[in-house]
Amino acid sequence: MNAISLSRRSLLAAGGALVVGFPAPGAAVAQVVAGAAKPKALAPDQLSSWVAIQQNGDVVGYFGKVDLGQGTDSGVALIIAEELDVPFKRVSIVMGDTDLTVNQGGASGSTGLEEGAVTLRYAAAEARRVLLGMAAEKLGVPVAQLSVQDGVVSGGGKSVSYGELIGGRQFEVAMKWNGKIGNPLLVQGQAQPKKVSEYKQVGKPAPRFDVAGKVLATSKYVGDVRLPGMLHGRMIRPPVAGATVVSFDAASVAHLKGVRVMAKGGFLGVVAPKEWDAVRASRELKVVWSDVKLPFPAFDTLHDHIRAAKVLGKEEETKNGDVDAALAAGAPAGGKLITADYEWPFQSHASMAPACALVDVRPEKVTVYTGTQKPHYCQLGVAAILGRKPEEVHAVWISGPGSYGRNDAGDAAIDAALLSREFGAPVRVQGMRHEGTGWDPKGPASVHTGRAIVDANGQLTAIDFATKAFSRVDINSNESDPKHSLAGQMMGLGTKHEPAFGVPTGAYVVANKRLTWESVEPLLAAGSPLRTSHLRDPVGPQLIFAYESFIDEVAHMTGQDAIAFRLRHLPDPRAKKVLEAAAENFGWDTRVSASKVASGEIMRGRGVSYGQRGKTLVAIIAEVEVNRSTGKVQPTRFAVAHNCGLIVNPSALYHTIEGNIIHASSRALHEEVRFDEKNVTSVDWETYPILDITEAPQKIDIVLINDQEKGPYGAGEGSTRPLAGAIGNAIFDATGIRLRRAPFTADRMKAALGTHV
Repeated sequence: MNAISLSRRSLLAAGGALVVGFPAPGAAVAQVVAGAAKPKALAPDQLSSWVAIQQNGDVVGYFGKVDLGQGTDSGVALIIAEELDVPFKRVSIVMGDTDLTVNQGGASGSTGLEEGAVTLRYAAAEARRVLLGMAAEKLGVPVAQLSVQDGVVSGGGKSVSYGELIGGRQFEVAMKWNGKIGNPLLVQGQAQPKKVSEYKQVGKPAPRFDVAGKVLATSKYVGDVRLPGMLHGRMIRPPVAGATVVSFDAASVAHLKGVRVMAKGGFLGVVAPKEWDAVRASRELKVVWSDVKLPFPAFDTLHDHIRAAKVLGKEEETKNGDVDAALAAGAPAGGKLITADYEWPFQSHASMAPACALVDVRPEKVTVYTGTQKPHYCQLGVAAILGRKPEEVHAVWISGPGSYGRNDAGDAAIDAALLSREFGAPVRVQGMRHEGTGWDPKGPASVHTGRAIVDANGQLTAIDFATKAFSRVDINSNESDPKHSLAGQMMGLGTKHEPAFGVPTGAYVVANKRLTWESVEPLLAAGSPLRTSHLRDPVGPQLIFAYESFIDEVAHMTGQDAIAFRLRHLPDPRAKKVLEAAAENFGWDTRVSASKVASGEIMRGRGVSYGQRGKTLVAIIAEVEVNRSTGKVQPTRFAVAHNCGLIVNPSALYHTIEGNIIHASSRALHEEVRFDEKNVTSVDWETYPILDITEAPQKIDIVLINDQEKGPYGAGEGSTRPLAGAIGNAIFDATGIRLRRAPFTADRMKAALGTHV
């Protein structure tokens, strides 16, 4: 495909409505047709920046985020259709193009509908108000006497369509803007959106825009983009993390036609007119690397390293009562003091394919084709690394292999930008499998310690839960600052380490409660394959795995049913409702965990876990089978109760939760980044295995609680949070063995079974 570079201005200048298709998931291809007026510059406080009406009455929404296969764009289209009284099928969404959309923060933190769609809802409501005013003037009928159906305004026996009123022209309407760029950008007009009771489309199933293209293999991805004169680039990473280039022998690749090399510090890349020649050059180039101190501890000592590591930052996020006094007093007569430690590994995005980006650096404009989930921040990062103004960089999002946070997509774009500037041609950087898994930013490893006091009546009276871990933003969650990119750090631009982690979120009420975190210094200051950043539901899975495992242990050691114990400490009605709904759906039998451990080859158990992400509440019950001989843990069923407020598109929500369960199961059962003292050794699907189709659960039962007056809230990550805890608690119920280190691999389970008496 020949990629095109069109600005919003050039699209509509001198005539033309915007016609939008979807050859790539959610990525719009625009073309000029007759009849449109020249638009104003893209600005958050202009209605025309958010909504447009085509000549035929179809509606275009401009969404400053992107969809990564969860149907966020279809949810936004439903909201626009609802407010404008047009059929869903007549709404298209343009997203992820920095020349066409306002920066709403990219896909981040499950904010697509919760924050991003709010502005589109207000914009559509305002557009309807303006259109009704225009119709009243044209038809000579007061607004109060007009009605709208399928984009046609009627009243007084006359009618006029949206297309006839403004099709192909811009709304000349200003809106109130909160002055923020990113999350949460909010724009409001004079109109108030509809009440939930007036909804006719929101809340009903609607198809996703991307499914047909994926099923029929017609979708185009970022790896498919080609430009005339394009060079193929490959990066060469050091064999020992932290090493820099001393010298390289260009003659070693002279037999490969057109190969050129760029080296600066630890940054080393090759380009060639043919992709295979670039691949061969990356393998055959002879390089002398600097000697450096071995950067990493032995893999098996990782968590002990964390315990002993220097603390860069800490925070006591939750404290009530006097925890120290309660712990010093010890357990009362008939009560218990309970302690436990838990461990979580580094984890990789391990995207379906390594990242790809194509950058064309020209004197007048830089064009970036990227699969990053935050194209506006990619624009800023590329501009900064090249010393250009942001408005001189046009970033175009085209669906890539997917991500849930900061994967290797942003690094690929910055690598390609540097190579394109160096060699004066468009450069397409395609990562290799060993780079995608070995060198992407990682989810942080952590250790967690819980201490609790329970009185003689089984009431939790004190809890002290502490986390020590690598920062969740050793590099930032976006690529806007080159100091947070692999290329920038390898070229010696410096680093910006930010200590940050978090504490478990939840509504358990305890008289004396303290939740704290400490963040430790990274293993390698710059250019590390173990640099840490956001991975789906950043730090949520590890925190809730440890916290909910600990809550489960307390319930067991005090002879209480796992759900009854949680309900006892959850006064919040919404929280109670999701736990009770999951229990009812599963058919939970009230008993103490591990009270029915089987002696046969296959042991079966069930476990519960509760999680809260923002205002989204989730309870999960997992049913597992554990093979005594092999140690293999096989989830057979999940019962999920989910409350994310108002449900916009139930079919997309259902499948999003289902995807969360599968992905989180993979992280709980398999995913663990391994390394030696020199580098990461998890570099492919053999050394970094993920859940395969044979391990998928037989059944996932989902109860959607439609809390219509409270949302919509984010759903892209919430059901990821409690999953590992549910599986771990189910393993304990099945075997009587508590695995306090994730993932729950067959080898780890078998070793525990072998030592268990």
